[in-house]
Amino acid sequence: MEFRPDGKRLASCSYDGSVLVWDTADPARPTPLARLRHRRLVNASAWNPADPEVLATASADKTVAVWRVDDRGRTTLHTVLARHTDDINAVAWLPDGERLICVSEDGRATLWSAADGTFLAEVGAHEAHCMMVSVSPQGLVATVGEDGLVAVSDPDGTAPPLTRRYDSSIEGCAWSHSGRLLAVARDDGAVDLLTAALDVVRTVAVSTSAARAVAWAEDDSSFVVGAYDGALHHFALDGTLLHRVEDRRVWPRSVAVAHGVVAAGSFWNGPHLYDLTTGRALAGPDAATHGPNALAQRGDELLVGTDSGRVVAIPVAFAEGAPARSIDLTDGPILSLTTDGDTLYAGTYSGHVLRHDGTTLVSSPALGAPVPSLTVHEGSVVAGTYNGEFLLLDPDTLAVRERIEAHDGSVKSLAAVPGGFLSAATDRTVTAGGPHERSTLWEHGNLVNAVAALGSEAAASASRDHTVKAGYLTRLPDGSLGSAQVQTLLGPDESVKCVALLGTAEHPVVLAGSYDFGLYAWHIDWDDSAATLASGRVLAEFTQGLSCMLRLDDGTVAVAGWDGRVLVVGLDADGRPVIERSLHLADLLHTPTAPQTTAQGAARAVESRAA
Repeated sequence: MEFRPDGKRLASCSYDGSVLVWDTADPARPTPLARLRHRRLVNASAWNPADPEVLATASADKTVAVWRVDDRGRTTLHTVLARHTDDINAVAWLPDGERLICVSEDGRATLWSAADGTFLAEVGAHEAHCMMVSVSPQGLVATVGEDGLVAVSDPDGTAPPLTRRYDSSIEGCAWSHSGRLLAVARDDGAVDLLTAALDVVRTVAVSTSAARAVAWAEDDSSFVVGAYDGALHHFALDGTLLHRVEDRRVWPRSVAVAHGVVAAGSFWNGPHLYDLTTGRALAGPDAATHGPNALAQRGDELLVGTDSGRVVAIPVAFAEGAPARSIDLTDGPILSLTTDGDTLYAGTYSGHVLRHDGTTLVSSPALGAPVPSLTVHEGSVVAGTYNGEFLLLDPDTLAVRERIEAHDGSVKSLAAVPGGFLSAATDRTVTAGGPHERSTLWEHGNLVNAVAALGSEAAASASRDHTVKAGYLTRLPDGSLGSAQVQTLLGPDESVKCVALLGTAEHPVVLAGSYDFGLYAWHIDWDDSAATLASGRVLAEFTQGLSCMLRLDDGTVAVAGWDGRVLVVGLDADGRPVIERSLHLADLLHTPTAPQTTAQGAARAVESRAA
């Protein structure tokens, strides 16, 4: 998300592959002016400092496009930079308005001519994904990455880059408008203010969860931080907290400031605009989006947790025109679901676990970080958090019984197996066992988004390294779980988000969904990994990235994508995966006769205050 320097235009980027340019001359009435398209999700945009009609956009389709957008909303595609080797995470202009810096998942920072797309130079490199770039008015280029490296270089100078290394991932940075200070948003929830020589001027504690984005007021007297506690934090230059904005619809990974207005990303259908001085809401999105993030099964119902905070319940054996129930649990994204009998548990982006039994809604206390994974184990609800913890919660009150430091990164996925559960995390590992005693099954080359089990016999995991791994589960002499005959499956062109297994442990079929919008399938041959590699194919294509999968009781797998499509995959008589049925959530949610339960209002809301 990026304001034009005059504050009259805002470019917002979306997972649906589009960029919307908004007229924000009146920030209380933002109006869509133009829509630009990429082939994959769009990660960033940047307005040209020398020509206010020129906008650069960076996408997971591995390109940066340069557009001209005039004041009437007419658009012209000016240049597309040569396709990079991996997703482009951010883009920034040099002060001359003629050159662009692009940073990529491949760790590289590259310099390009915007006029003709000529590659000019490589200006930096990281050992892991390079996540953000910011250019000072003096032309100094700052890049940060998941390797914890902050690097500052001068493309027009001869001095070697300056670097500073952190123990935690760094995903956000921004030069002040004067160029005197560089704000760095840290994965441990702090923001450092650094000089151009990368000396620390001040460390500001922001949140118990990761700080992800930072933007400066025009006079450099304050800055705004978006953190994974779901809030926007406005600080004075001396580190004093001026105010905090909480809205569960906000996606604070993207923040921009111009002319006294703060813009933040949203899980709904448009940006949020706030007054910088007071934090008062000026404008916001007008409709929810119901992108699925989580699936669970309760009896004969398939439950779909969405970005809007709504859980949609449809028959597992759904057909066209299937009846649907919807339960409004909260007004922010639901990231995870699990069930225990008739009781539904939901993990939220705002850092709560919710319990709903059909009549009563119970909320945990604030847990300090988003909850992307849930399971039930030996009388406790296990919540995996962005802080790398397993939280053991009382299943009735949701009071926290115990906090366990489980991973060195966010716990993205949990999968129950007999006697324990599997976990996948951003520290690249897949582990198995109970809450305390864990063993590592295997590691990926990058963070692991999801893990799935086939009973107690086999498991598979999906990673940002563009691969899926699958292996047998074994019981080691000490009683812990191990793995054997682990295979690596290739196919997706981008990060793999979700995974599931079909069939039997001897002849499993692995399904995986990717940010490249594809649903992939492999037949596992434990004795011939080359045959497994050759079996990979695209089974279906979505219009956005795939988000979640769930193995159903009847041996089929439910698959959902952020475009709202839900389908069920089974095996035909020859053991080949086939799509058995499909629906779109929008068709159900827009049906006037669909019954709806608002759990916040119709049910008795109870919040657990226990520590």
